[in-house]
Amino acid sequence: MAVIEHARNHLALWLIALYLPFWLTAIYFILPGHRVGFVLRAAGDTVWAQGNELTQITGAINAVTQIVGFMMFTVTFRSGAFDRRLALAGFPRGHLVAAKTCVLVALSTVIACYTAALMTLFWDQRRTWLLALALLLAAMTYGAFGVLLATSVRGELEGMFLVLMISIVDVGLQNPIANHAAGNDLISMLPTYGAMQTASAAGFSSVVPYSHLALQLTWFAVLSALGLIVFHRNTRDRTALPAAYGNSRRKS
Repeated sequence: MAVIEHARNHLALWLIALYLPFWLTAIYFILPGHRVGFVLRAAGDTVWAQGNELTQITGAINAVTQIVGFMMFTVTFRSGAFDRRLALAGFPRGHLVAAKTCVLVALSTVIACYTAALMTLFWDQRRTWLLALALLLAAMTYGAFGVLLATSVRGELEGMFLVLMISIVDVGLQNPIANHAAGNDLISMLPTYGAMQTASAAGFSSVVPYSHLALQLTWFAVLSALGLIVFHRNTRDRTALPAAYGNSRRKS
């Protein structure tokens, strides 16, 4: 049922099919392709890259985080009342969470691999598989963030706005072309810092940044745990119903 709900989100499907290739194409051919040097902390050195290729990485991460975050938020928000009814009826809440997590991983994998494949049409990355992995972890992180927002905010509009704006600020500050202070220590506290470092290393370095991969996984785990806690608070367990029913009977 979670998969069916995502399949009904026609706007998101059109964004994947049309927006992603258009966005990546526009970045590559419109932005200047002159070489720029930037400090890549994952490699511990200054690396050189074409400006449009480097910006395409930030654009790809920005796009996949927004799309997956938007999809997970929308489906979780709209199914919130149904999930609560299932929990009240005795359906295991762990199964509900597991279903959302499995769909999140599958959805993120498809979009990340699709985006990485599109990028290979424009330029040759050192390791495309590592680029796809970075996109996958970034998408999973914002998917978990979307689930957390869906169980926390009261309105659909504010949740979608938060996903959009946080992703823009997060990724935009890490682009060394747009922000010459992208090497600031505070940048490492942003949600997609690990994915950005990994993707940049995949494109322009021979280093595999295991520590940054672990950092991105930590962000995903923390946001998923927070979403799980809020979900459990918002859904009552059926074992509490008999006691509550008995109390109401005695009061009456």
